[in-house]
Amino acid sequence: MLRAFSDLSRFTVGTVGLPGERTFYLQLKSGNTVISASLEKSQVAALSERLNYMLKEIRMVHPLAPKAQLVRDSLPLDMPVMDEFRIGSIAIFFDEETELIQIDLREVNVNDEDIEDDSPLMEDVEVIRAFITPGQAKTLHDRAELVIAAGRQPCPFCGFPIDPQGHLCTRANGYRR
Repeated sequence: MLRAFSDLSRFTVGTVGLPGERTFYLQLKSGNTVISASLEKSQVAALSERLNYMLKEIRMVHPLAPKAQLVRDSLPLDMPVMDEFRIGSIAIFFDEETELIQIDLREVNVNDEDIEDDSPLMEDVEVIRAFITPGQAKTLHDRAELVIAAGRQPCPFCGFPIDPQGHLCTRANGYRR
């Protein structure tokens, strides 16, 4: 099932939980509709990086277009955060006519290998299509970097995250850091 949103007042990323146990959510708001979908931290990082790269490419192709302005989004996620689905794949496109970035969020499907494209089961897969401005993409990139950095600090020796209780570092011969 495809749901498309073109007039988004907010397109953001956030977390629920303590560092090390956080769940990442991509949240969009259109009118009174708020949709939250969970995803992995690595997906947030990849989406952020890809949107930043796309903004640079748009700027190179259209140098006279107005530059996207950064509007910091420091507000928490809209409550209640109800997980619509778990995001499996993300597709990003730029529509030159409307000058909007299209982001397709597809629900993860545990039986992807067994399903053929013309299978009736594919109709059960949730897809959200969001159209955002380059300014909203820049805001999401900025917010994603802050949210990712707010997690556990990496160990200076091995690079793995340090829990509040510390961790056994293999590079420091097993000593707690």
